[in-house]
Amino acid sequence: MSRQKFRTYASGTRAALELLGKRIRLARKARRFSETALAERVGIARSTLQRVEQEDPRVEIGLVFEAATIVGVPTFGDEGPSARRHAEAAAALALLPQAIRPTRHPDDVDHF
Repeated sequence: MSRQKFRTYASGTRAALELLGKRIRLARKARRFSETALAERVGIARSTLQRVEQEDPRVEIGLVFEAATIVGVPTFGDEGPSARRHAEAAAALALLPQAIRPTRHPDDVDHF
């Protein structure tokens, strides 16, 4: 008998999942996509799309972002190019030697 581990999530994580799931569902309906049609475009089962829209934290993040992108829901507050700039900035920062990276404090919020 296998036991599943119970995982809790921070309230901010739950709120973000709820917001993104609801926005995906509303955008899908506004575009008149059925669950089946969007699931096919994302390349997932309809049941997985339902889990995305029901804010299931165990759904692969790439699938959630793909569904959001297809229906036009921004994932970083702006359209895709902004997300690309964030990723490029993070990659550039990772290349800097440790000695010249910006100092981080525990109270800092991740901003790129």
